[in-house]
Amino acid sequence: MKIPGATAAFGLRTRLVIAFLLVAAVSAVTTATLTYREARSAVLVRAQDTAVASFREEAERFVPSLPLDPEALRWDLYDIAERAKPHPWIVFAEYGSLRVSSGDRPVSGVLTAELRRAALTSPHGSFERVVKDGNAYLTIGMPVMTRVIAGGGAMPSGLVLFAVMPMTNEEVDIDALVTAARDGALPGLAVSLVPALLAARSVLRPVRELRRAAHSMGGGRLDTRIPVHGRDELADLARTFNESAARLERTVRELRDAEARARRFAADVSHELRTPLAGMVAVTGVVDEDAAALAPDTARAVRLISTETGKLVVLVEDLMEISRFDARAAELTTDEVDAAEAVRGTLSGRQWLGSVRAELPDGIRIRLDPRRFDVIMANLVGNALHHGAEPVTVRLSARGDALIAEVRDSGPGIPPEALPHVFDRFYKADAARSRSSGSGLGLAITQENIQLHGGTIRAENPPGGGALFTVELPFDGPASRSGAPDGPPPAHGGTGPDGPPPAHRGEGPADTHDRTEATA
Repeated sequence: MKIPGATAAFGLRTRLVIAFLLVAAVSAVTTATLTYREARSAVLVRAQDTAVASFREEAERFVPSLPLDPEALRWDLYDIAERAKPHPWIVFAEYGSLRVSSGDRPVSGVLTAELRRAALTSPHGSFERVVKDGNAYLTIGMPVMTRVIAGGGAMPSGLVLFAVMPMTNEEVDIDALVTAARDGALPGLAVSLVPALLAARSVLRPVRELRRAAHSMGGGRLDTRIPVHGRDELADLARTFNESAARLERTVRELRDAEARARRFAADVSHELRTPLAGMVAVTGVVDEDAAALAPDTARAVRLISTETGKLVVLVEDLMEISRFDARAAELTTDEVDAAEAVRGTLSGRQWLGSVRAELPDGIRIRLDPRRFDVIMANLVGNALHHGAEPVTVRLSARGDALIAEVRDSGPGIPPEALPHVFDRFYKADAARSRSSGSGLGLAITQENIQLHGGTIRAENPPGGGALFTVELPFDGPASRSGAPDGPPPAHGGTGPDGPPPAHRGEGPADTHDRTEATA
């Protein structure tokens, strides 16, 4: 499940800011680490060099009095410790088994065996940094050299001086460096948040504009464009979007113009054909009455002309009705009627009462357009009779706030591949059947009339066989029609130069249509 809060919390802005802050944090930590290492090394090396050089001078100047007296040696060590640099030392002397220290604190645990060996073997001494009990010490070992008069050189006397210098001050300085680096990094991260937000805004502004433009175009405003700033990738994206939108707008305009011309053409042709067709129907009706007195071949030709003229009249009337729906010029003239009586009137007027099993409970009243409701029921029942099989059942019921009208036949049903297209105009489930007894627009007109009432219709193959059409109409009458096609209606309402055609589809054979959309 999509959580809006989580989406906002981890949106593109948040990810950009976090990435910017991570880069700033890594940079700050890296800089602080390198600075700390260099500063720590400088502090320790300076203190170490000063201490080693100073202690070496003291060891070179030191001349012990022989034989060694521990107390005298201790006072000599005190003198050396008083001249300690850069911090006080604890001086420790070893000569064989003799151990003398200038301090009261024990330091033997700080002096390692490696330092003792190095101090005995190297004339220049040695030093180490050691940590004991969490405290850092600098330990220095220097041998005391005895001068040889004959050769002018010097040799180890066996006496070794050790200096132990606590590095507390250096540790304090290093801790101060760590604190300064930390205290400097946190404000730096806070300050870096400002350019992070500015950078995120500069990236997201074109994205937000693109999103708003896409929503606007999705709502039908194909003239939407977004401003182009700069020459970067986002500017290229905006420029590409504008070019695509312009091409789409041009294509849609051309398609709408072509559709409007097609609707206008069909409406104009249909309208212009009404008058000559009316005359042809009158003539063929008269000739048809005298067909029995004509030769057989002539009679068949006359009856064929009469039948085909009737089909042409139905097609023209249906095309004009469809053009009214396309132009959104179809209107309802509603009245409150008894649904059962309306359906009985439809069946009686077309002499279908003996062929249809009707389940019509009385007392169901609904507000609708009686003429269009008659067309709806006549088309559905006519399709069931012509392309299904008897018995045909018409059932009315009330479900919630809607009237349910069901028309079911006992035929083979609708092919599954044709079900999604049964309400398409001129759709034929069997492409080989190019001729039919109707216009091929019956179910399309039925759907338009139902939608005009604010209702729905669906087709299905129920268990037990046959085809079932279910109509649902609201009791309170139609709401305002929604889902109208985009774009302006064609000129003259799409019905020709003489204005919209009059209402039609009265009772009679012309009001029933085949199921060319539904069955093979």
